[in-house]
Amino acid sequence: MTPIKLPDMDCETVSRQIGDFVINTVCDMGATGAVVGLSGGVDSSTTAALIKRAFDRHTAAGKNALELVGYILPSHLNETDDLNDARALVKTLGIRCEIHNIEKLVAAFELTNPQAFENNYHRGNLISRVRANVLSTKAATENKILAGTGNKDEDFGIGYYTLFGDGAVHISPIAGLSKRLVRKIALFLGVDKTIVNRVPTAGLEPDQSDFKDLGYDYDVVELVTEGFEQGFTKEQLLTHEQVAPLVEKQLQHYRTVFGRQKFTSVAQVLQDIEGRHRIASGKVKIVHPPGPEITLHYP
Repeated sequence: MTPIKLPDMDCETVSRQIGDFVINTVCDMGATGAVVGLSGGVDSSTTAALIKRAFDRHTAAGKNALELVGYILPSHLNETDDLNDARALVKTLGIRCEIHNIEKLVAAFELTNPQAFENNYHRGNLISRVRANVLSTKAATENKILAGTGNKDEDFGIGYYTLFGDGAVHISPIAGLSKRLVRKIALFLGVDKTIVNRVPTAGLEPDQSDFKDLGYDYDVVELVTEGFEQGFTKEQLLTHEQVAPLVEKQLQHYRTVFGRQKFTSVAQVLQDIEGRHRIASGKVKIVHPPGPEITLHYP
């Protein structure tokens, strides 16, 4: 059976490509630096580490200093450990940071849209849009660009982000990296392993995790989307020796962790990913922040 190839990278090369992209964008816009929202997760932490490394290199070359500012915007749904990890990252990177609880800002929207507070899904998306408003306004008042933190699996694989929320940014530095490659470059940059290995969560609903929402993790998303891009049909992927065992293992893990089933077959998972990918393609047509050209290779 023909294997599905997964991309790899040289972390130094890609980190420089991403950094140069951010620097060039900032300079072209006449901005003073960049703003990033920090959640304590691997995506935002890696994005911040990449940008800070690039700005330091820019300054060391005798060019005008560029500033990265982190904003931590918790609601009551965010875990204390996430906030502590975000604070620790700020200290490690040595960047300016502000922390603002957005609970009152979110609550204010009940005056105009009480229906959104009757459903966790809509309330979660509202939280994401409130954060986006705060971040974009902070960026504007500081003459900085807003850097997004979405990875390839989320943004382009299955569209797992909020339209006009966390997708409303000037640039997407890690848009070309799968979650697997984000973790790899995070370790290269020295991001704490606690952050790198954290279970992904959007932090927008009570007791939420990406795995709980989706029913599978990002390794499955990457493998299936790469399979489609490499010309495999859905029928071939259903029985593929890389796909089927991985999905079946995750179906069992889901039952063990949550005591119920979200999907009962490999076919259902593939159908869900395919459907989400169509939605992702539609979202990209509406809002598509630019990302860097990076060098990946397929062993």
